[in-house]
Amino acid sequence: MATQVLADDICFGEGPRWHDGRFYFSDMHDHQVKTVSETGSVSSVVEVENRPSGLGWLPNGDLLIVSMLDRRILLFDGSVLSEYADLSEFAPFECNDMIVDSTGRAYVGHFGFDLNGGASFNHASLIAIEMDGKSRVVADHLSFPNGTVITPDGGTLVVAETFAGRLTAFDIVANGDLENRRLWGQLPAGTAPDGICLDAEGAIWAASPPTNECLRLAEGGEILERIQFDQGAYACMIGGTDTPLLFVMTSPSSSPAECHALRGARVETAPVSVAGAGYP
Repeated sequence: MATQVLADDICFGEGPRWHDGRFYFSDMHDHQVKTVSETGSVSSVVEVENRPSGLGWLPNGDLLIVSMLDRRILLFDGSVLSEYADLSEFAPFECNDMIVDSTGRAYVGHFGFDLNGGASFNHASLIAIEMDGKSRVVADHLSFPNGTVITPDGGTLVVAETFAGRLTAFDIVANGDLENRRLWGQLPAGTAPDGICLDAEGAIWAASPPTNECLRLAEGGEILERIQFDQGAYACMIGGTDTPLLFVMTSPSSSPAECHALRGARVETAPVSVAGAGYP
């Protein structure tokens, strides 16, 4: 399948989102949330000192941003950046991806250990943040929880467990707790799901950095499509104003120092046949 570079000269792109007809992402190692026009023009939305990652919008339109290094959720109302929730009690190391549902409840994952410092692996958790900022752990013993989706009916959450090579599903109950943990799909050996997105047929696109590709999977793990890139594919999102496009954040490296030196990350696109669905 043909892919196109929409934008380049990016340090390291994560958290891609399509919102109100615009494409957003976190340029993590450039410490900015950015947006890209359909012609590839990149502009900054807001600066986040401690590395932005996951993005999501509250029902009133305010933007929530994961601030990785200080393990906080920030709120940007279009002019002022403020603290929304402090997750340091629950996340011992960096927070990463986030999803916000239709009610404004957010779910955030974290590393679980000092990945960049070379520490031994440790399991991590998913943290739920309510609209009043109160937080709690709703799922634990996860192998590096990463990209997350919620089905259109709000009833199912699926999270990528990067270091286990699998997608794991939960039922979302009325108070936002997660129950009935189960395997949604195991990815092939050698792949590692990072960012993910859901389409209108119930399939999930998963970006796999070690294999430089995005895979479209049916529940159960059957591979329906694969799109190859010439560098690591870290996250993906379906958007587009006229026809569906898969927006993919690619990069030659995820190392902060290398990302600054190379600025080789890109926003790439590929046409897809099925529109996005659910959240994000």
